[in-house]
Amino acid sequence: MHEKISIIGAGSWGTALALHLASNFRQISLWVYEKELCDAMTRTRENAWFLPGHSLPENIHPTLSLQSAIEGQSLILLVVPTHVIRQTLSQIKPFIAKDCLIISASKGLENDTLFTSHQIIQDVLGENISTATISGPTFAKEVAEGVPSALLASAENLETAKQVQELFTTDKMKVFANDDLVGVEIGGALKNVIAIATGICDGLGLGFNTRAALITRGLVEISRIGTKLGAKPETFYGLTGLGDLVLTCTGDLSRNRQLGIQLGKGKSLKEITGNMKMVAEGVLTVKSAHSLIKKFNVQASIIEETYRVLHENKSPGQALEDLMKVEITTEFAGIKGLE
Repeated sequence: MHEKISIIGAGSWGTALALHLASNFRQISLWVYEKELCDAMTRTRENAWFLPGHSLPENIHPTLSLQSAIEGQSLILLVVPTHVIRQTLSQIKPFIAKDCLIISASKGLENDTLFTSHQIIQDVLGENISTATISGPTFAKEVAEGVPSALLASAENLETAKQVQELFTTDKMKVFANDDLVGVEIGGALKNVIAIATGICDGLGLGFNTRAALITRGLVEISRIGTKLGAKPETFYGLTGLGDLVLTCTGDLSRNRQLGIQLGKGKSLKEITGNMKMVAEGVLTVKSAHSLIKKFNVQASIIEETYRVLHENKSPGQALEDLMKVEITTEFAGIKGLE
């Protein structure tokens, strides 16, 4: 058993990871953004807002104080939405130890910089900070329930990835390791965009053929963008590419897919997000993906049409019609290493 870890973010995923790690650590500090929620979690030993029905073990300590959560910690697990990573890091920077390992569990791309989570961390804290990412096809609810699952630990240094692998492995969680950090983070981010597109098609009442085609061609688009950024093509056919994509595009627990379904049924983005308690990362990530498509001149028509539906008020029906008119070449055209 390891001594202690600090988890920054007590949404459904942060809380689920705290529950998962409770058997591996003697002490877990869990930073909660909302005072009302933190008070309730301390009193009832449950996160009724984001992950109801799961009791917090005694070694999980909710706190409102970033300083008390961070100070003296050598392991920090960052589980906040990507668009607030920079702000959160700026707040905790004075309390972070130099030898600290920061593990990101966020899945998104920063809009202005187009940075992945580890790049944001290095930009704020310096390139010498040790970083890693944990990602894979996992719904928070099922991890909290102890459903057998698999994750991927990734870092630029494989030894660091193996360290994270060991920290997260339990009898209910199989954890693999690799050193393609950019590929893992791109796969985890862009699959949310394809999940929205798949949800739109489900909302339109289309069939399984359409869903299978979108998932498969969506993976090609993710691979095209990822390899342009230096990722290994094989990464996208593993847990954080194909695995996470299939889960998020087909599972009813996927917030991104559910948002897409509502769009396909005719609801506006503002109407849908106004009723959501948790963030659907794909809504902001598609902006960054669209920028990357333009930057690298990549053909990624599914992502482009999803962007237009979300942020240019294009109708889902028209987007589908235009998607079917796109000129095509060979199946793996534009994927470095597979062409």
